[in-house]
Amino acid sequence: MPPLDRERQNIALVVDDNPDTLGMVSTALEESGITVLVARDGDTAISLARRIRPDVILMDAVMPDPDGFETCRLLKSGTDPVLAPIIFMTGLTEPKHILKGLNSGGVDYITKPVVIEELLARITIHVVNAKMIQSAREALDSSRGSVIAFDGNGHIVWGSPNATASLASQTRDEGREQLSASQDFRLWLRDCRRLPASQIRPFVHNDLSISFLSITSSHEVLVKLSDSNLGTPVKRLEQAFGLTARECEVLYWLSMGKTNRDIAQILSLSARTVNKHLEQVFQKMGVDNRTSAAVAADRVLHQA
Repeated sequence: MPPLDRERQNIALVVDDNPDTLGMVSTALEESGITVLVARDGDTAISLARRIRPDVILMDAVMPDPDGFETCRLLKSGTDPVLAPIIFMTGLTEPKHILKGLNSGGVDYITKPVVIEELLARITIHVVNAKMIQSAREALDSSRGSVIAFDGNGHIVWGSPNATASLASQTRDEGREQLSASQDFRLWLRDCRRLPASQIRPFVHNDLSISFLSITSSHEVLVKLSDSNLGTPVKRLEQAFGLTARECEVLYWLSMGKTNRDIAQILSLSARTVNKHLEQVFQKMGVDNRTSAAVAADRVLHQA
């Protein structure tokens, strides 16, 4: 089987406390053109994964503490989760074990004895999909979209690279409360799920302002990060363009990609009123269309 990426050799981290399985899987992967790292326990796997950043992780479920399920959960949690897809390889075949593996953050589950051809095929699929997702996240960064998705418990599901780096820098100092452990933040996430968007104010964490964007189809809370020292979005737009507070609100939601109908719903206005506000916004900003207005507003909101 040819390498997954002909321009860059892929790296697989194989985690298993059984040396026979470790050797068999490693040899097969290397013969397929994949660079292999090995770990015989969860702690070593976590250390290697955070330093090397493999393209895929093959994880045995049954290992000494931490077991594979806990190791997977630790790799996928925190402000800087490992993005590599994790595929479980285990003799545990009951549905409850498969569900446990997926709930801990795994993307697939292969039962032992491992069929190498099947394993390679699944690795190919998951690595290609992961790289497509990562490319999309990097595109968000290049367009100044510092975006993160949180689950209901405040844990990061995914995020653009710059956004996760910004969040990590705010929680690195000893003694600073981790965002996911903050009861106030979890309550804010709950409000994001149940309140109208117009009633949700940004959540400030250290020097970051976390603004609600939307609820995804997977029921994640999508947010955008910005520097809280620069002031609220409405204040920054008001200072930059000389708009009224209501005009700034309309422009802000326009910059978030909302349609006029969406903005009317969010702000409890009529569509006609939104149109009138936009006419004034365009005139004051010196632009003649919504795209130009949105781009100009985005630059103000996400300037360094």
